[in-house]
Amino acid sequence: VRGRSGGGYPEVNAAPRRGIIPGRGGDGAASGRGATWKCVVPGSPPRAGERARPCFRHRKSDSRKYCKNLKETSTLKMVSSQPKYDLIREVGRGSYGVVYEAVIRKTSARVAVKKIRCHAPENVELALREFWALSSIKSQHPNVIHLEECILQKDGMVQKMSHGSNSSLYLQLVETSLKGEIAFDPQSAYYLWFVMDFCDGGDMNEYLLSRKPNRKTNTSFMLQLSSALAFLHKNQIIHRDLKPDNILISQSRLDTSDLEPTLKVADFGLSKVCSASGQNPEEPVSVNKCFLSTACGTDFYMAPEVWEGHYTAKADIFALGIIIWAMLERITFIDTETKKELLGSYVKQGTEIVPVGEALLENPKMELLIPVKKKSMNGRMKQLIKEMLAANPQDRPDAFELELRLVQIAFKDSSWET
Repeated sequence: VRGRSGGGYPEVNAAPRRGIIPGRGGDGAASGRGATWKCVVPGSPPRAGERARPCFRHRKSDSRKYCKNLKETSTLKMVSSQPKYDLIREVGRGSYGVVYEAVIRKTSARVAVKKIRCHAPENVELALREFWALSSIKSQHPNVIHLEECILQKDGMVQKMSHGSNSSLYLQLVETSLKGEIAFDPQSAYYLWFVMDFCDGGDMNEYLLSRKPNRKTNTSFMLQLSSALAFLHKNQIIHRDLKPDNILISQSRLDTSDLEPTLKVADFGLSKVCSASGQNPEEPVSVNKCFLSTACGTDFYMAPEVWEGHYTAKADIFALGIIIWAMLERITFIDTETKKELLGSYVKQGTEIVPVGEALLENPKMELLIPVKKKSMNGRMKQLIKEMLAANPQDRPDAFELELRLVQIAFKDSSWET
């Protein structure tokens, strides 16, 4: 993944950049252009490439699930002649892997199966991060994608993968991730198969932009997302790449058109599980005190401190603030690489659009104009969004306060969206 390597902007297609920014850890500094920023959002979606920007590898969220004809086994065996899953069709493909719709043979239940080829250290690291995060969750949440199981395949041999396993295959993958170089025979075909919830409604971006704005939907989505984030932070998981593309839609249980779909936060390839305190290993560490230095994510949703390379779980709050603001006002831009319209708030400087977090890093005193497209917005909602997007992470609510305040706004203020 290539990020900004200096003060210049090479003339390449600009798109939402996703990944890890080289040289942005620790005391990494932002480029100083001394620009004057104005938060202005035009009526029609601008193109992210109107300013020449280096481009991250941008992949469509392919966390919709996957699976092959593999039989669960606790030891290495040849692929069974009586597989546990049957693949139905391919539903997504990206640089990270391929996602299939599949069914469980015994129950005929639908699942998603994601096949990841472990041919590069980057793929291995993303896969292991997702596995570690999802397997660390001891209970399920309706708005967080659930990992049924993970299968490790080497050539014709398969093994159910578990965290902390002494399996030589698993340890080779861990070593590959840590060293950044392949620690096994590159001629061998290594694959990871993730069996997960199947979501049949696409992603949040596609769902919202294919429909007219709806207050009931907005309310439901805000509450579901805040509940999911509070759950993740309670389980010591920082997502680090929250965006509409990584939020999946499940409509399979809708019995009536009056019900809103279920959201599932997915794509944990950049997530971080915060380890226990060294002084007291039994006491979970607070995600708001777990400082990270790897600048990663998708630039239009990244908090200013992430660009700087010193941040906590409050960066997830910022990303959710961008999402909620964009959802309520239908603020969008055009990805010049995929030509896709994306939900996302931004700052406009002349003819250029700039991620809010990057603009706040350069000018922390910049005041965001909220609302920017609507004539008015409920005062409590407006104040909450401003707090979520505060330049100083200490001024943002944590996930638990955020969930409570959104519930209060949604159910105690009938005019919250006006």
